[in-house]
Amino acid sequence: MPKPMLGANYTPRQGWFHSWGSFEPSPVQEDLAQIAQLGLDHVRIFPLWPVLQPSRTLISPTAVDDVLRVVDLAGEEGLDISVDLLQGHLSSFDFLPAWISTWHRRNLFTDPDVVAAQHELARVLGTELARRPHVTGMTLGNEIGQFAVSYHPDRHPTTSEQATEWTRALLETVDHHLPDRRHHHSFDDTLWFKDDHPFTPADAVTLGASTTVHSWVFTGAGQTFGEGHPALALYGRYLVEVADLWRRELGAPEDRRIWLQEIGAPTPWVDAEHAPQFADTSIRAAVAHPAVEAVTWWCSHDVSRGLGDFPEVEYSLGLFDEHGRTKPIGEAIGSLIAELRAEHVDVGGPPEQPLAPLPVPALARDGSDRSVLGPRGEVFATWAAEALEGRPRPLATADVGALAAGSTDHSSSPSAPINERRAARC
Repeated sequence: MPKPMLGANYTPRQGWFHSWGSFEPSPVQEDLAQIAQLGLDHVRIFPLWPVLQPSRTLISPTAVDDVLRVVDLAGEEGLDISVDLLQGHLSSFDFLPAWISTWHRRNLFTDPDVVAAQHELARVLGTELARRPHVTGMTLGNEIGQFAVSYHPDRHPTTSEQATEWTRALLETVDHHLPDRRHHHSFDDTLWFKDDHPFTPADAVTLGASTTVHSWVFTGAGQTFGEGHPALALYGRYLVEVADLWRRELGAPEDRRIWLQEIGAPTPWVDAEHAPQFADTSIRAAVAHPAVEAVTWWCSHDVSRGLGDFPEVEYSLGLFDEHGRTKPIGEAIGSLIAELRAEHVDVGGPPEQPLAPLPVPALARDGSDRSVLGPRGEVFATWAAEALEGRPRPLATADVGALAAGSTDHSSSPSAPINERRAARC
């Protein structure tokens, strides 16, 4: 069985993502070398959209060159790299260009001029990245669908039909200019659980090269079980099961894979002492699922305490601290990687035995009742209780018996390696 890729979402140690405005290659090279030395095999990077495209009709050549320099530095360290296109939203901060804000307010999903500008950025960046074989692909933006959610303080209203068309068209442009790679769109877990979210599970499991999942226990799992509960380390696996359920419900291809694109150990739900065990359990549980092709930890480096106004959790999520020292959680993940990649060692340990599915209520194909699967509900509580006993059951609606009969084939299917919101914390 191929080993899933294990990597990190790269958060620059010096200046965080503000460093895109004053790029210095030396500290970036040091950061990427640390990531590679830990044994991780890929990174995901987040250029800021306003820096790349400060005007609707101007894409900064200098900013594009800076992105390419980071890409090249990653390659020099032997790291594959995935590049996000529109940033978008990061760690409770929104980064939108001035030309779609305030006096120039335009909808980022539906305004023709805005959408055309996004496609032009995809063309320019994709064309350059195509020359670099270690670029595994692009993601449209980090949880960019959160701008359309009903509770966003500066919402860009979008219908489900418009959300689907926006996603499909931009993925097609990226694929045209960066061909033969794996391209994605990403979303926080409200896409799976918020009934009125215009981006739906159908968008997640039918668009893009594979389905992305972002696992953050503070979006409901922590509130359900409490700080430090062992079930929290299984939330990422539960989201994988939810994604795989929707794949079956919507008739997506059997070989559709899942990228656990973000998962982290946030305080106070996971304290520093138990973060290494949380990481070990979370990753083992995820890669034991045959559909999982990659796990990418959030994040590489802690945010510096010199940067103000971040939610407290952001200052401690890294595998390395703000001075570049490896933290215990980093050491634990490094050890786990060495074990999982060792010769003759099965991914995640012995193969899981097929389990009868856990029945769940019927689901509307449009996602209008998707909240029944949410982390505050009975389905998750029941699933988690059994998973803690070593029985992480698949989820199924309707013809449970038929699915159970076919579960052996599904559980032994190979995991193809990837070639290639989070909720606002305020």
